[in-house]
Amino acid sequence: MPVDTNKKPPLKTPRARQFGGGLLILTTLLLLLNFVLPSFGPRPAQIAYSDFVTQVQAGKVDRALVSGDRIEFTLKPDGANPPPEGQRPPVFSTTPVAIDLDLPKILRENGVEFGAPPPNGNGWIGTLLSWVVPPLIFFGIWGWLLNRQGGGPAALTVGKSKARIYSEGSTGVKFPDVAGVDEAKAELQEIVDFLKNADKYTRLGAKIPKGVLLVGPPGTGKTLLAKAIAGEAGVPFFSISGSEFIELFVGVGASRVRDLFEQAKQQSPCIVFIDELDALGKSRGNGGMLGGNDEREQTLNQLLTEMDGFDANTGVILLAATNRPEVLDPALRRPGRFDRQVVVDRPDKIGREAILKVHARNVKLAEDVDLALIAVRTPGFAGADLANLVNEAALLAARNNRPAVVMADFNEAIERVIAGLEKRSRVLNEQEKKRVAYHEVGHALVGALMPGAGKVEKISIVPRGVGALGYTLQLPEEDRFLMAEDEIRGRIATLLGGRSAEELIFNNIVSTGASDDIQKATDLAERTITLYGMSDYLGPVAFEKPQQQFLEGYSSPRRAVSPKVTEEIDREVKEIVDRAHHVALAILDQNRDLLEETAQALLNKEVLEGEALRAQLNRAAIPAELDTWLLTGKLPEDTQLMQTTLA
Repeated sequence: MPVDTNKKPPLKTPRARQFGGGLLILTTLLLLLNFVLPSFGPRPAQIAYSDFVTQVQAGKVDRALVSGDRIEFTLKPDGANPPPEGQRPPVFSTTPVAIDLDLPKILRENGVEFGAPPPNGNGWIGTLLSWVVPPLIFFGIWGWLLNRQGGGPAALTVGKSKARIYSEGSTGVKFPDVAGVDEAKAELQEIVDFLKNADKYTRLGAKIPKGVLLVGPPGTGKTLLAKAIAGEAGVPFFSISGSEFIELFVGVGASRVRDLFEQAKQQSPCIVFIDELDALGKSRGNGGMLGGNDEREQTLNQLLTEMDGFDANTGVILLAATNRPEVLDPALRRPGRFDRQVVVDRPDKIGREAILKVHARNVKLAEDVDLALIAVRTPGFAGADLANLVNEAALLAARNNRPAVVMADFNEAIERVIAGLEKRSRVLNEQEKKRVAYHEVGHALVGALMPGAGKVEKISIVPRGVGALGYTLQLPEEDRFLMAEDEIRGRIATLLGGRSAEELIFNNIVSTGASDDIQKATDLAERTITLYGMSDYLGPVAFEKPQQQFLEGYSSPRRAVSPKVTEEIDREVKEIVDRAHHVALAILDQNRDLLEETAQALLNKEVLEGEALRAQLNRAAIPAELDTWLLTGKLPEDTQLMQTTLA
């Protein structure tokens, strides 16, 4: 999906803040000047206090300025050496050692003109600055520290909304930038039309949905679609994540919800978009005996209240996105709050081609690049996956110093996305390489005879990704949304083909390389019984609860069942896996020569692909029991499992 091209200008410092900072600096300079400038004047000569008293008693002192801690005086001119005309007599200073009460008497008796120094005319400035500047400096440093922590005085704005605001139409995304979700765009076109032509709907008494919930797997373009709506409508766009409402302090989330809706009402018509709504709107009452997160529930309650509190025709449209709709609170999903749910699912072949065209607009493509073929080879890819694919292909072309991106770059990028980065530096010894070769050819031979599995495109014994020492690339010829029973059985047999090849070739001495295959085969067999209801004995009964609608990688918890039912489930799962294992062994045993030939070719070339590989696999013979097993899941009576005979 296109990257958000919105470039918000840097925030300008408010004039009030600029003025306050300048005033603070000016006041500090004045205070420093008040204390520093007097020190630059002429400094009188310093003499001892005893010498000053001696000179007074000797009649040499002419004038004296007496203060509590300082005495400044001048001497009478010397008759023998008078000072030059116009030059002032030198000034001397001394510091009294104690309060001398007899000093005025001594000065009068000796004819010294004395007095106190005049008050400083600038003293009030220093006094004022000494009281004003320190608090200003303190608050200035405090504000600076707060600005560094939160981008503003966080202690004063902790309850304010953290939504990012895009000005009218400045999201940088329009509907042409969003492809592969035509049905979702058509559903949301009404919102854009309402924001542009509200009278068209209000005249008929129609009300636009208050809220629209976008649901779908990760990477399908939910956030991008929301930005496109705002860009098309040309209205302000408030964007915030559900996790940004929750803070450590109690009541902050509810306050931010209130502030968000207040801002939205002031700038209506506008769009408010809450991404990852499940972080905020999880169902209440799941916190156990001690209760749930009080702060999160308060925030959710405030959101429910605000959504009930504004009218649909005020021009505030609430959009939200989540890939976990099953965990949302029922009160949040009801009509009147989120009136419409729009599924943004993974694109089909036509949608993938359209998405590839969008992302390839700014990429220099060679003439041999066929985007339609790439769309066929990428089933299950979401918009984000396709965007990454195009970028990876461009990076590969740049690495190889090509003038344009060729089809080979896209093929390599597909393998990189599916299987991981090629690691030729990981050198296998000859025994390991031989075992990996037979393992991968076993997958390919079994998979080539199974229905609905697609063509085997490539076999490689070059390590890729984290732990893959080799891989078999098998791509479907078309989009598939359902799996029949025979296709499930074929999938399980294909997964066990690698281990079966190791058993045949290495005299039943297997390795750890099939651990992931066994895990996937067992999981698929268990789902066949517990979730799909494909058991003849247990019947169409679901024994698992699916927990994730759009997310993968989470196991489904089993319902509370009796020990007898659990035992039966385990027995049937083992039967399914054992029969698939037998069929895989039968295929490879009947085609042992072909297995040996293909494995040797793979060891020599490290990679087999294309039509040559498919011509090699088409020579595989079909065992007699294959059709019966695919149709019924059972083997002919009195059939002894091959894995038992090998053992």
